[in-house]
Amino acid sequence: MSYQAPVKDMLFCMKELAALEQVAQMPGFEEAGLETAQAVLEECARFNEGVLAPLNWEGDKNPGSWERGEVKTAPGFKEAFRQFAEGGWQGLQHPAEFGGQGLPKTIGAACGEILNSANLSFALCPLLTDGAIEALLTAGTPEQQQTYIPRMITGEWTGTMNLTEPQAGSDLALVRTKAVPQGDGTYRISGQKIFITYGEHDMAKNIVHLVLARTPDAPEGVKGISLFIVPKFLVNPDGSLGKRNDVYCASIEHKLGIKASPTAVLVYGDDKGEVGPGAIGYLVGQENRGLEYMFIMMNAARFAVGVQGIAVSERAYQKAVQYAKERIQSRPVDGSANKAVPIIHHPDVRRMLMTMRATTEGCRAMALVAAAAYDAAHHHPDEQVRKQNQAFYEFMVPLVKGYSTEMSLEVTSLGVQVHGGMGFIEETGAAQYYRDAKILTIYEGTTAIQANDLVGRKTARDGGQTARAIAAQIEATEAELARRDSPAARAMLTRLKAAREAFLQVVGFVCEQVKGHPNAVFAGSVPYLMLAGNLMAGWQMARGLIAAEERLAQGQDEAFMRAKIATARFYAEHLLARVPGLRDAIVEGGESVTALPVEAF
Repeated sequence: MSYQAPVKDMLFCMKELAALEQVAQMPGFEEAGLETAQAVLEECARFNEGVLAPLNWEGDKNPGSWERGEVKTAPGFKEAFRQFAEGGWQGLQHPAEFGGQGLPKTIGAACGEILNSANLSFALCPLLTDGAIEALLTAGTPEQQQTYIPRMITGEWTGTMNLTEPQAGSDLALVRTKAVPQGDGTYRISGQKIFITYGEHDMAKNIVHLVLARTPDAPEGVKGISLFIVPKFLVNPDGSLGKRNDVYCASIEHKLGIKASPTAVLVYGDDKGEVGPGAIGYLVGQENRGLEYMFIMMNAARFAVGVQGIAVSERAYQKAVQYAKERIQSRPVDGSANKAVPIIHHPDVRRMLMTMRATTEGCRAMALVAAAAYDAAHHHPDEQVRKQNQAFYEFMVPLVKGYSTEMSLEVTSLGVQVHGGMGFIEETGAAQYYRDAKILTIYEGTTAIQANDLVGRKTARDGGQTARAIAAQIEATEAELARRDSPAARAMLTRLKAAREAFLQVVGFVCEQVKGHPNAVFAGSVPYLMLAGNLMAGWQMARGLIAAEERLAQGQDEAFMRAKIATARFYAEHLLARVPGLRDAIVEGGESVTALPVEAF
């Protein structure tokens, strides 16, 4: 069995949790209701299941190759990208005035999951192009927008983000790439960038690099970084491609996973182009505000990487279920059969599969609810509603990114475990998802960076106000659960209440201790992120449980609704149950993290 997009679960989340019909009443989204969502998702599923999913395994075995500065992508990728672009998929969420379809992020996020489940390595190219478009929409001049955005939306050109250098990973204050003004509005860029996803490839005619660099008189640190457009080929006034710019791919990396995605080392200013020494670049926005603009790209990418975690989890889950239904091994422990049965009948295999399923569904629901908040933050007519949704969305981004990707490691590891020894053999394919998932906790900011953001910007900065407001919404869901008398609702109520209370205790600890005892707080920052992410996903599972019980009472889609209820109960009893232990480690365990002297390691 190849990949099958979970369209029904996505539509359930959009209708019952993300309130897509309310999103569709906002200005600009009038045509984007559930009917549109279903049509778009079904078409998205057809394309990805038929075209991209079959290339996933092939791309892992035969990734792209580098020769003399040029990269040839994995077999089938170039043709698949042409079909992707012709289908209009790159422009799904982008404005109609530039050739996009202007659909809400709520629909775009679901399509993004399908794309990444089908082929994670392929999907990275559109992901980075989306980020480049977002940055130019925010900070580019009208001329820059007209020059670059329509051609990126059509797929004629793609985009990258160039941050990292050999000496400057997460600490961008150390960026050394230079940008020297030429007096004609252009700059000459020189330096080296590493880990540039799709920094060189053969799928599009041009690549639009967005590059962080310093002008000669820039202040030290992050306040002296500017953002530049540096196209692979210069663009003539009529929009045609001109001279080859002085930016070249020196090599591509050999990686643990996402092997079919070329990760480039780019060298600027080696006098290898047709423009003389120094790549020609164009300033985006104002000098020394580059990091501010790049954060627009990074925030878009961080949410998208969280969706990648959900996507690879879904693919691993589907493969594990298929194998568990086929693999005959051992008699049941309850004596219900006197011969070996498919392993899906064994309780521990069921536990692993349920963990994979519940985790993936919880993270999907959390991401789609966050996407709906983004849509409301940008399109709702009421300013106060926009502000509330913006605060909620910003709180959720590090959780969607950090929790979903960390959990994807557990899910894909369980996928290998379900396969047993066969999972450790590359030919079964389970190992690829595990290898691919590892990068998700690292790029676009490691889990610790997401956790630092959660502690500093999202919790301590407003004294825990946003966090407590969300907890109040969770308490309202508990009140709904308390009015129900099913075993699933009772189990969820017990665990959700305990998790919310633990969350509030940690929020209080963070706000009270962050200034006086920062090491104690940041020693528990990642556990705090995992606690908060688990709670937010569990909250959405609780809301889904309530909706499913109501639909079941109305006689709607009985098998699906019963599965939603059973999965939500499992989430409560096996995943939300972890939260109080995390609270103890955060509030009481900070000292032991730093107790051992450095020289003792």
